[in-house]
Amino acid sequence: MNKRTETLIRRYFDEHGFVASDIESFNNFLDFELQRIIEENKTVEPTIIPPNIETFHIRLDKIWVTKPEITEADGSRRDLYPFEARIRKISYSAPIFMEISAHINGIQRESFKTQIGNIPIMLKSKYCHLSGLSSEQLIAAGEDPDDTGGYFIVNGTEKVLIKIEDLAANVLTVDEQKTGIADFVGKIFSEKVSYKIPHTIEKLKDGTFYLSFTRVKRIPLILIVKALGLSDEEVVKHVNLGTNSDLLVNLYQQADIKDQAIAIDAVAKKIGITQTQEIRMQRVEDILDKYLLPHIGLEQADRKAKGVNLCKYLRSYIRVASLGELVDDKDHYKNKRLKLSGDLLADLFRVNLKVLVGDMLYNFQRIVKRGKFPSIKVIIRDKLLTQRIYSALATGVWIGGRKGVSQRMDRMNHLATLSHLQRVVSPLAATQENFEARSLHSTHLGRLCPTETPEGSNIGLRKNLALLASVTHEVDEAKLTEKLVSLGLEVVQ
Repeated sequence: MNKRTETLIRRYFDEHGFVASDIESFNNFLDFELQRIIEENKTVEPTIIPPNIETFHIRLDKIWVTKPEITEADGSRRDLYPFEARIRKISYSAPIFMEISAHINGIQRESFKTQIGNIPIMLKSKYCHLSGLSSEQLIAAGEDPDDTGGYFIVNGTEKVLIKIEDLAANVLTVDEQKTGIADFVGKIFSEKVSYKIPHTIEKLKDGTFYLSFTRVKRIPLILIVKALGLSDEEVVKHVNLGTNSDLLVNLYQQADIKDQAIAIDAVAKKIGITQTQEIRMQRVEDILDKYLLPHIGLEQADRKAKGVNLCKYLRSYIRVASLGELVDDKDHYKNKRLKLSGDLLADLFRVNLKVLVGDMLYNFQRIVKRGKFPSIKVIIRDKLLTQRIYSALATGVWIGGRKGVSQRMDRMNHLATLSHLQRVVSPLAATQENFEARSLHSTHLGRLCPTETPEGSNIGLRKNLALLASVTHEVDEAKLTEKLVSLGLEVVQ
């Protein structure tokens, strides 16, 4: 290595660090994602309220996190540093505060801020006391100045969250099937907030394109598109394959359906809804709004956009299944996404906040049944959220039953520690062969280390990020569009 190369590499790590992407992900979680999760669960309405009240609801307003602190036995509070958390076998965590208000008959009754729990803080993140300290200050605080951070301390044990590699959501991939009744299948996982719904497109032997999602199994895709409000002309325009024979056959099969309402009723009958026509149509509309491509939107106004996107997906499917284009490569890294610490904690917090809200409702309704009207302050159990988060980090058992997400950090030597912090794990089972998924792919270059993977059943499934790899984060689509427009691009509706 010549001096120039060495200088460049040293300068890179002086500015970025090995775990910069993980720390940025955690900061993004506390700065933005926490508030988004609160917005998803903003209004809480008990089903049992006092008889003299018409309407009552609880609003979750603002949420924020402070820096780690400890409450001693005498009730005093002071700052907590990682060194003390290790030697005292306690968690390096910070309190989570929230503004909550109660509204009776549309009028605000009470509003207050309260602590709803504690959350472990990642070392060297912006909420950590070590952030921004010099080498001398770190030594004075009992820390190794060369420690990278990027991990947590739970009950005195250093824990690292392993990055999860998964297929990209909201992206259609068309693959060939060796078994089953369709030769090719198009799959897309539509993900928005707590929704993650698999959709499949198939062409059966009768030449019809079928769409399946949630409990809706094999409904003609053109019928669904018509139920979303698109006409035959619009379908041909958006599929944009000219007079493709497969498309024309499917349009001819649904030629009798000229109206959106008739299409919705036809979908209801295909699903097997047997109530009155009004209820049938209402239920189908709810299914189309909530469970069909939720990443595009959940409102009635989003139906047209869903129909246009289905046409685009159909075009991609026809190109592979009928026109002989190559199938999509699932192992290409453009079709993969990594879940870092911030994403994993957001999933954990989202589920456990719903548990906390459910517990609040239970406590409120139990007291109301006794003829009392409680203050919101007395129905919040702050230890519930804390215990569930600590438990997940301590045991490694995560949302969806996934195990080994949180692991005790390897401190055998400094290189082993760096390796553990850079680890990436595939969700595929180690007992399955999955030869292609285990193989080195050309798109791993510069992203994953080609040599660091274990021998045996986990080969190719447990990987490590390359030393110079960094993970980009999701950006706000509206801000990106605004920037592109300012550079001269036009938005095409």
